[in-house]
Amino acid sequence: MRRNVLLLQGPVGPFFRRFAGDLEKSGFRVFKINFNGGDRAFFGGRNAHDFTGTEKEWPDYLSAFIRRHDIGRIYLFGDCRYYHRVAREMADELDVRTFVFEEGYIRPNFVTLEERGVNGNSSLIGREIDYSSVQHVTGSALKYPDRVFRNMVLFAMTYYLACAVMWRRYPHYTHHRPLNPLSEGGKWILSFVRKIRYRLAERHLTRFFTERHNKHYFLCPLQVHCDMQISAHSPYTSVEHFIGEVVDSFARHADKRDLLIFKHHPMDRGYTDYTTLMNKLIHEYNLEGRLYYVHDLELPALLDGARGSVLINSTVGMSSLLHGAPVKTMGTAIYDREGLSARVPLDAFWKNPGKADKAAYAAFRDYLIYKNQINGSFYRKLKGSPYASGLEWQRDMLLDHSFLADRVDSTRPPALQVVGGRDVAAPLAQQAEERGKLAS
Repeated sequence: MRRNVLLLQGPVGPFFRRFAGDLEKSGFRVFKINFNGGDRAFFGGRNAHDFTGTEKEWPDYLSAFIRRHDIGRIYLFGDCRYYHRVAREMADELDVRTFVFEEGYIRPNFVTLEERGVNGNSSLIGREIDYSSVQHVTGSALKYPDRVFRNMVLFAMTYYLACAVMWRRYPHYTHHRPLNPLSEGGKWILSFVRKIRYRLAERHLTRFFTERHNKHYFLCPLQVHCDMQISAHSPYTSVEHFIGEVVDSFARHADKRDLLIFKHHPMDRGYTDYTTLMNKLIHEYNLEGRLYYVHDLELPALLDGARGSVLINSTVGMSSLLHGAPVKTMGTAIYDREGLSARVPLDAFWKNPGKADKAAYAAFRDYLIYKNQINGSFYRKLKGSPYASGLEWQRDMLLDHSFLADRVDSTRPPALQVVGGRDVAAPLAQQAEERGKLAS
């Protein structure tokens, strides 16, 4: 096995630097490619390399880098960014394994790590799942990092400032979001102001919905306007496109007693405001008193009283199932499968959303935790974690990804590995024997 690892872009902050330490302790040699000043601010050193060329030059640069350093695996965060899309394709051509980090499918105390792709690119899409080898994971077995949002804001501010300071070093870099630190800072200030204003203005609405209209409203949680899961894994060109289609269907097919509630994404609070669009749609479809647009109501409470939820492919779909609200998925999502999401067209969903199968949800959740979820956060270390990254590498994965070493449709047990002077194959084999077989 080739023991050289390449890290591309990671989450904002020091996570990839810490993760590199875990890899190095496990016998890997780690290289890093930085694309902008923010990347460089959080990851320097002799094995950190700068890519300063154009997008057109990136494929040749990456191919040469992989060959020159004998790279055996690549880790990256977010598989839809241009540089990462190229890397995934290049890795397939050169027989290099690619592992993709992403925010957790289960929030808030998990991160996702899958081989080859996540979300709409996940190997779970379109596959039947064998749950027979999965054990239930209790909440008491998990850890919950605190004050994550504060760290995330500080890391983001540092990242964007470093990008601005070092922009001459990376003149051709193209980011997937705006990089202007003044503009971004203004957005965060606006977000804070709006949060306070909406919290005061909407403080009475939760009881209004959950008590007066309990089980007589549908919830539509909106996604961030620049979410690549919309552009890459849905039929929509924008959030506005999604809103328009949902309202049109609701107005024509929903019961006149039911309400439709759109909830703004909290991370998009300073960037977008759909008030004008909503008012226009209320007038156009005569939905006064039936169409609502809210911002800072607590999602769990809304989901508890919802008749169902309609969304593109947000992870809120998992939360919806947890709270017993049937889900209609309008994009490609890992939970869009028989037994979890509604299998009827949107027009029919309003009349008969069905029921959420909590047992099916629990089995699917446990499978995800067993297969690709890691307890922890990108933005704050778990207390007591022995790993530099701060994640809890459950199932003795120990960064060599025994469970990922065989492709997802394999039932072969992982090969013997000795990591950090400790034989980790024995407990894995024992688990496999007790459970009958590994998860497929």
